[in-house]
Amino acid sequence: MDELLEDAAKVGTMGQLARVLRELRVRESGRAGQPRLTYRRIAALTGWSHGIVGEYLAGRVLPPTDRFDELVRLLGTTPDEQRALASARDRVEELRAAGVPKGDEAPRQLPADLVMFAGRTGQLAHLDGLLDRRRRAIVVSGTAGVGKTALAVHWAHRMTSTFPDGQLFLDLRGFGPSSRDPVSPFDALGVALGLLGVPPAQVPADAGARARRYRQLLRDKRMLIVLDNASTAEQVRPLLPGTGAALALVTSRSDLTELVAADGAYPVTLDLLDVGEARALLAGRIGAVRAEREPAAVDAIVAACARLPLALSVVAARAALHPDFSLAAIAADLTGARSRLDALRSDDPKADVETVFSWSYQRLSPNTQRLFRLGGLHPGPQLGIAAAAAIAGLPRETVLPLLAELVRAQLVIEGRPGRFGMHDLLCAYAADLTRVADPASERAAARKRLISHYVEAATAAAMALNPSRDPAGLPAPAARKVPDGEAAAWFEEERTALIGTVQLAVACGADREAWRLAWAMADHLDRSGRWGDWIATQRAAVGAAERLGDRAALALAHRSLSGGLIRSGRHEEARRHLRVAFDLFVELADHAGAARCQHALAWLLETQDRFAEAVAHDERALKLFGLADDPVGQARALNSAGWHRARLGHHDVALECCEEALELQRALGDAAGVAATLDSLGYIHHRLGDHDRAIERYQDALLRYAEQGDRFNEADTSIRLGDTWAAAGRWDQARAAWTRSLSTLDVLAHPKAGEVRSRLQHRGAGPTTLSGPLLPIPAN
Repeated sequence: MDELLEDAAKVGTMGQLARVLRELRVRESGRAGQPRLTYRRIAALTGWSHGIVGEYLAGRVLPPTDRFDELVRLLGTTPDEQRALASARDRVEELRAAGVPKGDEAPRQLPADLVMFAGRTGQLAHLDGLLDRRRRAIVVSGTAGVGKTALAVHWAHRMTSTFPDGQLFLDLRGFGPSSRDPVSPFDALGVALGLLGVPPAQVPADAGARARRYRQLLRDKRMLIVLDNASTAEQVRPLLPGTGAALALVTSRSDLTELVAADGAYPVTLDLLDVGEARALLAGRIGAVRAEREPAAVDAIVAACARLPLALSVVAARAALHPDFSLAAIAADLTGARSRLDALRSDDPKADVETVFSWSYQRLSPNTQRLFRLGGLHPGPQLGIAAAAAIAGLPRETVLPLLAELVRAQLVIEGRPGRFGMHDLLCAYAADLTRVADPASERAAARKRLISHYVEAATAAAMALNPSRDPAGLPAPAARKVPDGEAAAWFEEERTALIGTVQLAVACGADREAWRLAWAMADHLDRSGRWGDWIATQRAAVGAAERLGDRAALALAHRSLSGGLIRSGRHEEARRHLRVAFDLFVELADHAGAARCQHALAWLLETQDRFAEAVAHDERALKLFGLADDPVGQARALNSAGWHRARLGHHDVALECCEEALELQRALGDAAGVAATLDSLGYIHHRLGDHDRAIERYQDALLRYAEQGDRFNEADTSIRLGDTWAAAGRWDQARAAWTRSLSTLDVLAHPKAGEVRSRLQHRGAGPTTLSGPLLPIPAN
């Protein structure tokens, strides 16, 4: 007791008084038989708000005398202690009335820094650099749970020497349980003036006068004001310092564009942690030794938490509370969209991931809420404007402002113009919302619109990539023309969504659309080397065609599936699918379809160095294409026959075949066929000893493959170009060509990369029997 009386006699600042109050609370909570005296319990016993109790015990607000007396009685003080503490409280008020605290008494209102703060090195350095730009405000924005407050507080603690006149911290409650009643600028200015030492009786009653007094007090101060959890620019603007060295650091889920545009605030957008930072955060909370014992489980947790700091912190807390739990078991609990959100629940609303998301969602307009919910049905990581309009069933011009509202709320990120994405946990949250809020009929209609959009758009892009393809009974693609280059870029951009939409269509019973979409994707997946995806989508197409009972569609799907299998080296399985496809085409009297099966068989045999047999299938394909009156197919079969004859050493006959094919393909405008035949001619001229002509043909083929986005064939042709440079004694050019090829083949994880690496190591002494420029199996 004597020690407490001595401490009370030394009190001269709000911080010192609050420290004594906190010690009293700990003492009272430790008494036997007494319930723990939490902030919530104090609020319940007094009728005060939980927030103001925290302000009193943190030393940010000086309690009025009546409340102070009630508080110290509740904290179990004796009459002598009550008198000593009342004197200490009055002394603090008198000292504050004398003016703004200075030196050791300058306001130090920052919350405690995170002991285990991890990552954000780049963002911290960026904030450091902004100090030289004489900004009066910095806005740190980002999605819910991304760690904006943690970053702001951590940086503010690092900057205490830069702002020796003090640091203020105001929670503006823009988003949270009380977000429907955020702190008004008038009330925030009143709290700020109190923190700056202005006695309550001297705080102006007029809003304008409060703002003027606030800026006057800051005018000559090097002070940092952290304005946390802001909702709008209007809430923040009166709290910005005027001229001088003071700086406001604002955090918000909104991007506060108006503050940036009109008030010169500097924007800093906080994204998800990178994988290394996420691992470090988790290891820092659960212990490095435990994390190192189960690295695979750590990676699984990081992925399931979408690298979101809040989610990682919740999982880390659970792991810390249960040191006997394996990390693998905790990771297993996080699998599945719904179970992830359940596993990330917390009794504290501020730590419950779903609740934290809801505070942003509730601020949206009704139409934007609906778009956000239905967006949870989208199967890809990013949503384009056209897909958003389709899923919402709204015109483009109507959906644009809704997307802009989602961006401002940081519920979606516009990674580049017109592309909107959200991380996995937000996707799971949106999908959960739509299951609860939207009728099954509306969800089904949204899925149907989305599938139809992708089928039509992919068909148009497919025909742009390869105009010679027969749409095979598909509806006419969109009237708009899609340039070849744009089509390839669109396919790559939408690839994950398109693959997901094939599966979505199957799940919805839309088998016709599943087959059509797989058909449209085949050329791009081949050109880009995505052979695993090619196989997966065509397997889905085979199943869809079987359920439809459509034998023509089934034949096409079996043959296209064989192409991915050949590319992947699964030759016997490919042969089985080709046999089924060929029999179906014969049964349907489809000569062109049967011809393409022969063409594919020739390709398969080539991979096994069975060139004479391949020529026989080329001849059969040529005859069947003639019966079908298909000049594009005839030209491609001619090229194939020429290539295989060249591999047999029949170079003069091969040259004649390929020259004839090239002339026909140029007349027909078959760009893909021209590129493949130019490659064949390059090989033939090399074997005839005409290296200059071979190099010319190869370089022409490379340009065309690049224009078409055909990554594999571009890499494959580069190998042969390097061989020709090497044969001509031009080793620098050979190495450059092989290096370009290797970089692509490594990305594609293709086994040919080893052959090219051998060439680079042994100056071309590696194997020379590489598969050639046979055009891939046409998807139709």
